[in-house]
Amino acid sequence: MTMYEDFTVTDRWTGEPLHCTWRGTIVAIATRHADATDIRFDVSGKPVWIALPNVAWVELKRSTGKVITDYLAAQLAGRYLKQAIESGYDNGREMYTMTVDEVLDHANAVVKEAGGTMNLPSLPVINEDVEPELELQLALPGEPAIPGILPRTNAIP
Repeated sequence: MTMYEDFTVTDRWTGEPLHCTWRGTIVAIATRHADATDIRFDVSGKPVWIALPNVAWVELKRSTGKVITDYLAAQLAGRYLKQAIESGYDNGREMYTMTVDEVLDHANAVVKEAGGTMNLPSLPVINEDVEPELELQLALPGEPAIPGILPRTNAIP
């Protein structure tokens, strides 16, 4: 099931189709001194970050007893991104910052759309046609050597 981790949306102003793919989640306390969790998407090859305030996790737990999982965070950020592109909200930004209320609203909407948190797609987005070791150009310790790929070592250079 694909929801908001890998989708195409039409830009309101240009009419251009934009392919959006989730790429990662980073807790940004140390990275930019903000109490936020950043969700990274590629939007037609360009990085776009959606910042979710960490207090939203606390507020959802306090108000409902439920938690925002990594899967839910990625989905709700993707839903927000899709709506931002469709509405033309400040097109071309590299970072969007959600409010606590926006996080809670999008979390509730995603869970409702999916029919429950157990139905959310798993991450990462995996291309079934690519072997991860070949894509990353490494071999895992204890696995047979792959011609042309150096085995990974635990040594620090």
